[in-house]
Amino acid sequence: MKARLIYVMGPSGAGKDSLLGFARTRLATHDVVFAHRYITRADGGGENHIALTETEFEVRSRRGLFALQWRSHTLRYGIGVEIDLWLKLGCTVVLNGSRAYASEALARYPQMTFVHVEAAPEVLAARLASRGRETPGQIVARLARQAPFGIPEDASFARIDNSGSLEDAGEAFVDIVCRVAAGS
Repeated sequence: MKARLIYVMGPSGAGKDSLLGFARTRLATHDVVFAHRYITRADGGGENHIALTETEFEVRSRRGLFALQWRSHTLRYGIGVEIDLWLKLGCTVVLNGSRAYASEALARYPQMTFVHVEAAPEVLAARLASRGRETPGQIVARLARQAPFGIPEDASFARIDNSGSLEDAGEAFVDIVCRVAAGS
């Protein structure tokens, strides 16, 4: 049986957390589980995460409590090993991953589905500015960077343009999640 893991990725400001929140509400009665991330950053911004200190993160990492983990923008991110149990129990698991870490994630979960969320550059810039986490110079630098990622030809892959309304992109994402959950 194909693993029902959905790995959502895309640039900062593309609206991944908004899409995940939209789908989470729409799929509350389904066997779909949205994994939270463990991040070495304070809570806030509507992101489904648990804030950890560097020390807490390192202890959990040494204990093998992360199924996936990576570093990005001076922060550490982890997805807990609980997703392995959820998959074993037949749940469809959706997580917010990193494009730079996609190949390592695929090595651990070779049957996962990748969903790349995209948005127009001006939309990304406006969303990043509205978060208030970065200076205008940092936003320009972030937008100039193109995070490399490669998906093997045989991997399941979908793109969502989230430049317009959240409802349009959200419905497209819900459709992808439902198709993966149904095994099609």
